[in-house]
Amino acid sequence: MLTETSLSIWGWGSLGIVLSLITFGPFVIFYLAFYILCFVGGGFVVTLLFGKTNSEKYLEQCEHSFLPPTSTGIPKCLEEMKREARTIKIDRRLTGANIIDEPLQQVIQFSLRDYVQYWYYTLSDDESFLLEIRQTLQNALIQFATRSKEIDWQPYFTTRLVDDFGTHLRVFRKAQQKITEKDDQVKGTAEDLVDTFFEVEVEMEKDVCRDLVCTSPKDEEGFLRDLCEVLLYLLLPPGDFQNKIMRYFVREILARGVLLPLINQLSDPDYINQYIIWMIRDSNCNYEAFMNIIKLSDNIGELEAVRDKAAEELQYLRSLDTAGDDINTIKNQINSLLFVKKVCDSRIQRLQSGKEINTVKLAANFGKLCTVPLDSILVDNVALQFFMDYMQQTGGQAHLFFWMTVEGYRVTAQQQLEVLSSRQKDGKHQTNQTKGLLRAAAVGIYEQYLSEKASPRVTVDDYLVAKLADTLNHEDPTPEIFDDIQRKVYELMLRDERFYPSFRQNALYVRMLAELDMLKDPSFRGSDDGDGESFNGSPTGSINLSLDDLSNVSSDDSVQLHAYISDTVYAHYDPYAVAGVCNDHGKTYALYAITVHRRNVNTEEMWKTYRRYSDFHDFHMRITEQFENLSSILKLPGKKTFNNMDRDFLEKRKKDLNAYLQLLLTPEMMKASPALAHYVYDFLENKAYSKGKGDFARKMDTFVNPLRNSMRNVSNAVKSLPDSLAEGMTKMSDNMGKMSERLGQDIRQSFFKVPPLIPKTDSDPEHCRVSAQLDDTVDDNIPLRVMLLLMDEVFDLKERNQWLRRNIKNLLQQLIRATYGDTINRKIVDHVDWMTSPEQVADLVKRFRDAFWPNGILAETIPCRDKGIRMRTRVAGKTKLLSIMPDELKHIIGAETTRKGILRVFEMFQHNQLNRRMVYVFLEGFLETLFPQYKFRELFNKLHSRSKQMQKYKQKLQTTQAPSLQKR
Repeated sequence: MLTETSLSIWGWGSLGIVLSLITFGPFVIFYLAFYILCFVGGGFVVTLLFGKTNSEKYLEQCEHSFLPPTSTGIPKCLEEMKREARTIKIDRRLTGANIIDEPLQQVIQFSLRDYVQYWYYTLSDDESFLLEIRQTLQNALIQFATRSKEIDWQPYFTTRLVDDFGTHLRVFRKAQQKITEKDDQVKGTAEDLVDTFFEVEVEMEKDVCRDLVCTSPKDEEGFLRDLCEVLLYLLLPPGDFQNKIMRYFVREILARGVLLPLINQLSDPDYINQYIIWMIRDSNCNYEAFMNIIKLSDNIGELEAVRDKAAEELQYLRSLDTAGDDINTIKNQINSLLFVKKVCDSRIQRLQSGKEINTVKLAANFGKLCTVPLDSILVDNVALQFFMDYMQQTGGQAHLFFWMTVEGYRVTAQQQLEVLSSRQKDGKHQTNQTKGLLRAAAVGIYEQYLSEKASPRVTVDDYLVAKLADTLNHEDPTPEIFDDIQRKVYELMLRDERFYPSFRQNALYVRMLAELDMLKDPSFRGSDDGDGESFNGSPTGSINLSLDDLSNVSSDDSVQLHAYISDTVYAHYDPYAVAGVCNDHGKTYALYAITVHRRNVNTEEMWKTYRRYSDFHDFHMRITEQFENLSSILKLPGKKTFNNMDRDFLEKRKKDLNAYLQLLLTPEMMKASPALAHYVYDFLENKAYSKGKGDFARKMDTFVNPLRNSMRNVSNAVKSLPDSLAEGMTKMSDNMGKMSERLGQDIRQSFFKVPPLIPKTDSDPEHCRVSAQLDDTVDDNIPLRVMLLLMDEVFDLKERNQWLRRNIKNLLQQLIRATYGDTINRKIVDHVDWMTSPEQVADLVKRFRDAFWPNGILAETIPCRDKGIRMRTRVAGKTKLLSIMPDELKHIIGAETTRKGILRVFEMFQHNQLNRRMVYVFLEGFLETLFPQYKFRELFNKLHSRSKQMQKYKQKLQTTQAPSLQKR
């Protein structure tokens, strides 16, 4: 049974398969599988759609059950936004001056385009937001322009700005001094200087320090954001300021798009150096100044950059294929570059080895120095200061004070007698009164320096004092009444070993020579191993004769010096010139080639040096001023305008100058004036000749002379004698009766180091702002106050005695009045008005626009310049600054002081963090002036309150005050 059933199943199954194959073909199995898959997939789809529908219905039920109904305002707002936007009309007037508004509108347009539109259009096409931002910016500018018109900017530009700069320079100077005092052997790094700078700042400012803003980019951005938000609060209407989105956008544009890039550029040392060079672009670089910068540089990077550039130029010049006249020019350039390269290598070697690089210390340890006669010291404003300091140290100041007071009395007495003589010719008789005044002044000098009560008393022969007393009692005083005693005092100062002879061996004498620019740097005479090499046409010998060598010549008869003019050449301007080529603004002129032979027992040297006729003329003027007996012996050929191509004239002048040199170098001439040797050897050295005082400087000598000026100022009262005899004599008697006493007090006060124009205060004037030292009793002369502030801080005149600083003040005062009279203040006011005029403001806006958007395109980030280029720019900047300093200024305050002051100012600008501080100080002062009714000073103190230096200073104050409180 089972078997039949099994056969039946297999039969029917086989029959079904056969029939399916016959009916559907061989693909029946695939069709079957496909149908099954479609059935299963359809079931899943139906289930998914059913579940989705039920889920949406459930969520809708939940929303209506748990959430409040939608506000009707939202649909209305959406409908309003879908409507066409209204056209916003913007008034393009900003400042009221079309010349300013046009470039200012372009700046706004460029700012929105490059800082907002480029990302906003990716979010929306709606223009209303951009128009609102533009309107907000314009409202702020309108308010700013309105406030600016209401402010008197003259006090800011003439006082506040100068005060901020002077205070910044004072902080930098004190920071340098602190670094030097910490360790003289180890040179402080730039980071140490920056930290010390802000330490000094908080000590001076007391309640503010800007270290975080200047050293931390994050804190700087936060400070600018806070400041911009305060400005928007003051400048925007309340409705616009309450719009947070708009306010934040405008704040970020101002802080990060305008102020931060501008501050970055203004604080970049390389940008400042380029700007300095651009500002004085009309001034030609002076070779002497360039070499001074190289020899004084303590930055190895600067020296290496100059050396590498010199090596590059040498390689180029040596590759040139030239012949004829050009080859001489190229040889001169090669010699010049070789000399510069050797000086750089020598300086780098000394810096790397840690050897002494201070010129004054090197000269002090080197050997013999120049001899400056005592009579020259007593009439030179700079030299006299150092001799004063030395005489005070040795206790001989009374002798110097007496000599100076008598010198002043003589000038005053001569002027009074001249006035008396002129009045007698006019029929006015005041002989007795005038002689009485002269006697009162003479008696005052006698009582102060020569009487038994004088302290200190000038020690001279008793018979001379008795003779003077008898003359004062029985005869009329004359200008020469003190001559005998003054001559004795001069001889005492000259001969006594305690005074002038010892002064020449003192460190103050070396410093005096440095200020007179009479020191030669012995560290550059050659290599350290003593091998000499010539780079200036000299076959043997050192690059420059040292001062020691030259002094030996004058003291040793076995050394002979001969010089003659061997040739006359023509020279063109060459910036690399050392000898044979001079700079005269591109002109061609004649040079005299002087061949110099120096012979002694063992060696013989020869070199060539090149001098113009003007150099001979200056040299002749210099030696005839110093040695009066030479004026009748030496005669220089007269100066005459001629054509450079006039060969006959040049040959004649060459013969005359040769005769002049031969007469000058005779042994009899040298023995008659031993000090003449220094001037002769300096003139014949193989270097660029450093000319002495010009005509203007020579005229200034008597003007600057502090003794004569002091007494002439007193005697001017005589010339302005009023018609009323009683009133005039009373005034004149008051002046003359106190004349000697006042002069003596002025001189004695010179050693107390009390700067003029400083009122008596309990605080140290060095630890306060510069403006705190201005005395309100001084006549209100803006240029004088500005010049005094700048000279005090730039050249550090506080280190000088009060007597010198008072005379510098008098000199500046008289220069200003003589040049401009009473119109100087009006000229300053007019200049400030011109600076703030619409034309100048429009020009500044255009410059800002062109700098940030040249040709209407946002300027790309300027790539960082190569280090070598930046270092050479530094050298060029320092050279330019040193070149424009007039010789007259060096003769007033000293050459070394002038160099140090200029280089200090330049070095101050080489630190980015310190430049940022100065920019922020100027910005704060500008805002305080613009919004005087608001408490910006307190605001800035709060913004800077997180300063680390400020916190350290407060802790230090608490620590120092705690013991005193405990004692109480």
